Amino acid sequence: MQYKFITIEGNIGAGKTTLANILAERLQARLILEAFSDNPFLPKFYENPAQFAFPLELFFMAERFKQLKEILQPDMFRTTTVSDYLFTKCLLFARVNLSDEEFKLYQRLFDIILQQLVLPEILIYLHAPVEKLQENIKKRQRNYEQQISDDYLQSIQETYLNYIQQQNLPTLFIDASNANFLEDKRHVQVVLDALNNIYGKGIHRISLP
Repeated sequence: MQYKFITIEGNIGAGKTTLANILAERLQARLILEAFSDNPFLPKFYENPAQFAFPLELFFMAERFKQLKEILQPDMFRTTTVSDYLFTKCLLFARVNLSDEEFKLYQRLFDIILQQLVLPEILIYLHAPVEKLQENIKKRQRNYEQQISDDYLQSIQETYLNYIQQQNLPTLFIDASNANFLEDKRHVQVVLDALNNIYGKGIHRISLP
């Protein structure tokens, strides 16, 4: 394996956690999954975004930092780490969810914390249209997610795409419109094969069969 720290990103419902679990098992890697269900502000945010966006994003940032610090600690038995989120996700969601003044304060805290973390060596970005995202969201039946609007998902999508185009990490951009990592072994194999190659900075598009 060329990469010791692999991160998977994408919009809500893109399939990040599913793919992260599969890759970690296949690569015998340490797995870091976002503990979103531990955030007490998440259901409240979907009911009242203006009131609960700031505590929601602060909680997420603190929890992500606590988790990703583990990468700084060597694991004697697993040399590869797979994560289902990028720490910069904090900033991307905050840009959509917070007011301008709240975002300025949040970004100052983010910049301080980011300096203490290790960046992934490669990013896998799963891109799916809003219709597919909504289909996946409905399937996993988390009550607080069922009212997420198409407009909100589109805002997150555009924020991610702007970031992907500007950042310098080697990025595998995968069209996940018809992805089925749980049932189609070919889709997983395409990703594994891609991870055996060395990539320069920027976007590298990968197609699934």
